[in-house]
Amino acid sequence: MKKKIISLIFFLSIFTNVFASKDDFLKIGPADAKVVVKVFSSLTCPHCADFHENIFYDLKSEFIDKEILQFQHHSFPLDLAALNAEKIIRCTSNNQQKFQLLGEIYKKQNKWAVGSDINEINKSLVKIGLNNDLKKDVLEKCLKDESIQDRILTERINAQKKYKISSTPTIYVNDKKYEGKNDYISFKKYLKKFL
Repeated sequence: MKKKIISLIFFLSIFTNVFASKDDFLKIGPADAKVVVKVFSSLTCPHCADFHENIFYDLKSEFIDKEILQFQHHSFPLDLAALNAEKIIRCTSNNQQKFQLLGEIYKKQNKWAVGSDINEINKSLVKIGLNNDLKKDVLEKCLKDESIQDRILTERINAQKKYKISSTPTIYVNDKKYEGKNDYISFKKYLKKFL
C-alpha cells in the first residue's frame, strides 16, 4: 500500500510539472492586463536586443509599471548559444532578477555571443550571472540541466506550432502580429489601438 501511495505521488508530481511548464515564459505586469505583449526572441539575435533596449524599458516605465500592460518574453533560441543564455536566465526563481539578467544578456550580446567556441560563450554567460548575484556552481549546474533545456525547447516548439514564427523577434499584441517599425513611437502608436 505504501509503495502504491509513493508511486501515485510521484506520478502526480510529474503530471503537475508537465502542466506547470506550460507557462514557463518570463512575464512582468498584471495577470489581468487589458494588453498583453508577447515577444518571441533569440538571445543571440541583434534585432531582439535592439527591441529590448529601445522599446522594452519605455514600455516598462509607461505601461507595465502602471499596471496597464503585461509583457512576456518567450524564448525562441536559434542556436546553442541562445539556448544556454536562456538557461542562465532560468537559474533564478526571482522574476525581477530574471528580467535583470535578460537585460544584461541583451546589453552585452556583442561580447558574449561572438566566436564559435561554446565553452568560451558559456564562460561569458556565467560571468554575467556572477555579476548579477548568482553563484558559479548554480550557473554551471543550470547549463547542464536537461530539464531546463527541455522546457525551453518545448516552449519554442509550441510557439512555432501556434504562431508560425519565421524570424526573431516576432511580436504579438493581444495575439495580433505587430509588423511595424522597431522603434518606440511606432510601437506605442500600435499599442494605443488596444487601450
